[in-house]
Amino acid sequence: MILQRTIKNSVSTTGVGLHTGEKVTLTLSPAKEDHGIVFRRTDLDPLIQIQVSPLIVTETKLCSTIGADQFKISTVEHIMSALCASGIDNILIDVNGSEVPIMDGSSIAFIHLIKSAIILEQLKPKKFVVINEVIEVTDGDKLARFEPHQGFMIDFMIDFPHPAFNDEDSHVSIDFFKESYIKDISRARTFGFMQEVEYLRTNGLARGGSLDNAIVLDEYKVLNEDGLRYSDEFVRHKILDAVGDLYMLGNPIIGKFTAYKSGHDLNNKLLRALIKNTQSWSLESLDINDIEMAGLAKNYLLMTDEFKSVAKEQLQ
Repeated sequence: MILQRTIKNSVSTTGVGLHTGEKVTLTLSPAKEDHGIVFRRTDLDPLIQIQVSPLIVTETKLCSTIGADQFKISTVEHIMSALCASGIDNILIDVNGSEVPIMDGSSIAFIHLIKSAIILEQLKPKKFVVINEVIEVTDGDKLARFEPHQGFMIDFMIDFPHPAFNDEDSHVSIDFFKESYIKDISRARTFGFMQEVEYLRTNGLARGGSLDNAIVLDEYKVLNEDGLRYSDEFVRHKILDAVGDLYMLGNPIIGKFTAYKSGHDLNNKLLRALIKNTQSWSLESLDINDIEMAGLAKNYLLMTDEFKSVAKEQLQ
């Protein structure tokens, strides 16, 4: 049986919020079985905490924000993406501000952090959201869809009318039960356009944004001197975001997610449609000794064990 996971030790990191520009400390702490993924604002009195769910996502314009007016934490998708890839089910995430630190704009810093905490298997079985039927949401020409698949596959296509985006680098399909999140996705950074950044700053946002934590484009090209980490880094970051957005379910998914021009908003709408349509999914455990499930279970373990045993040079 594949078991739930937490971390052995509490670990912390400090960075700036992308939109607030404020210094923020994030701390990960172990949690018991069936605790789930819980965020807590340590700068508030009394302490307020909230468990992840598609229904607690309140804003999606620039990032995924959870909570209510008195309790908000924004830009949660990158830490959620790293937690999903590592197979973490139970954890307490303390943040002493209203935003998760942006770090370098990818999830690699959070992978370092989780890896340093030591991943610990627990006693109860892990539960997977198994997609049993096709379910789809659209917004104009944008699309997000779940369908049955023996693994966890994301097929994502973007379409931006900009010279830096070309057709061959705008589509990526990856099955995480067979391919490497760390190597293929984790270092892909968030991106934005200079004119948008200037507009956001005049409206009190993107105060922490810089070429150190985002890919920035002018009207013609990428402004970062070092260029891109992947030729198709833009769509790979969209996949990184989607992994985090979808993990707001609190359970890993067995199924295929297809997206065309989707973002945080449509990703969340798909999750809400999914949980309403109880016939389209089921909550199941995976038994490594079950003949029908053995292959799927082994592939999942290979994905998350890579996270624990990945060579140090791959994390740099």
